[in-house]
Amino acid sequence: MSPQEASGTIGVLLPRDIPQADVIAFAQEADAYGFDELWVVEDLGYRGGLVQAATVLACTRRIRVGVGLLPAAARNVAFAAMEVATLAQLHPGRLDIAVGHGMPDWMRSVGAWPASPLTLLGEYIHTLKTLLAGRPADTDGRYIRLDGLRLDPSALPEHAPDIFAGVRGPKSLALAGEVADGTLLAEPVSPEYVRQALTSINPRRPHRITAYNITVVDDDPHNALSAARPALQPLGDPDWAPHIVPLGFHDELAALRHTSKSAQEFAQAIPEEWAQRLTLTGTPDQVRARVQDLFESGVTTTVLGPVGPDYRSALASLAEIL
Repeated sequence: MSPQEASGTIGVLLPRDIPQADVIAFAQEADAYGFDELWVVEDLGYRGGLVQAATVLACTRRIRVGVGLLPAAARNVAFAAMEVATLAQLHPGRLDIAVGHGMPDWMRSVGAWPASPLTLLGEYIHTLKTLLAGRPADTDGRYIRLDGLRLDPSALPEHAPDIFAGVRGPKSLALAGEVADGTLLAEPVSPEYVRQALTSINPRRPHRITAYNITVVDDDPHNALSAARPALQPLGDPDWAPHIVPLGFHDELAALRHTSKSAQEFAQAIPEEWAQRLTLTGTPDQVRARVQDLFESGVTTTVLGPVGPDYRSALASLAEIL
């Protein structure tokens, strides 16, 4: 799919549980295949996002690297700005950063869930962008207090990276439209979900939309969907409701999860029609068409999430749509 046909860019996700020995090879292969972007995740208990980004930026030539996402309550914004500025300075034009609330259960488990996540996120993104632009941050907010701090000119990147808000609720999406350069949408992302999210984001200036999706490419569509099913296990949880409601079968899906004995049983019981809409699966042509639908709905970057256990083989299959 050429950029002219796609009208957007195509990225790939570095799996959070990829074996250590495959991290660099996966990044280099994604670069060589021609993916536009590589996104790394920071999920509690797995690898750190900024360290992964630094590693894959250093071992690749041209691919743009996104960090999705950094929980605002987990890092002091001044020190986060120092780390982000360093990466952007050493790898100019190749870095994107997403900041979000973090998963509530994870953040509560480490004692870092604020009373007002929305207030914190707004203060955090505004302050981070101020510091990365080289301006003094004189902030006296509910959560962030800085007394005129500014980054030294020697530490500033020539161009500040885009800062995304990784969010899903209507109020948080509206905040993304106000303060961020883009919005990162977690999987599953359908055209229906994008269109609904954009009504809340309501961007008044250029605003990038990056969308994650579980993706399996196979010449046999049935095999592709079967391979993707294990990745659907979390989707019956309430946190994913905003993604499912626009598809019209949220209540039925929630009921299915309630009556299933386990997440594994739930994922296998999801009707084929629903599973297809919750993933990008099928032949290269079929997945290509689904990606185009996402671009037409407003997505600027589609990020393909490979399914294990052999992530490098999955990456080679995903590259067939390029």
